[in-house]
Amino acid sequence: MRFLGNIESKVDPKGRVFFPAPFRKILEGGGEERLVLRKDFYQPCLVIYPMSAWERRTDALLEHVNEFDDESQMLFRMYVSEAEELSLDGSGRLLIPRRYLQMVDILQTVRFIGMNDTIEIWAAEKVVEPFLSQQDFSTKLKAMMAKKE
Repeated sequence: MRFLGNIESKVDPKGRVFFPAPFRKILEGGGEERLVLRKDFYQPCLVIYPMSAWERRTDALLEHVNEFDDESQMLFRMYVSEAEELSLDGSGRLLIPRRYLQMVDILQTVRFIGMNDTIEIWAAEKVVEPFLSQQDFSTKLKAMMAKKE
């Protein structure tokens, strides 16, 4: 599954938002019904993981967790305790719990941004300007790609 795009949607007073149809089709095509929601580790946005993507990341993290080390246990606890399983309702809406909306200052309008095997949810007003200038993007992309060669 690969999600691509930048789609705007409105949040209703109960915290429900219509999940973008192109992303729903990708989930359905992949046989995914269960989703996990978590605040991003670095940015002021929420991340939706199809369950298969969540499980891959959790398994990768567990490879580094030592159950006899309090720090690694604390990191894992924080990782899973700040996540919540969600599903779409019959109308294709997602109910985002109020505490998650507050974590990233989402008021009324959101932007769903496809990020390969996950989907980010941003407060729309935080995505008005590009994340980087075109010049910075080009320079940083070139430097990142040069590291792989």
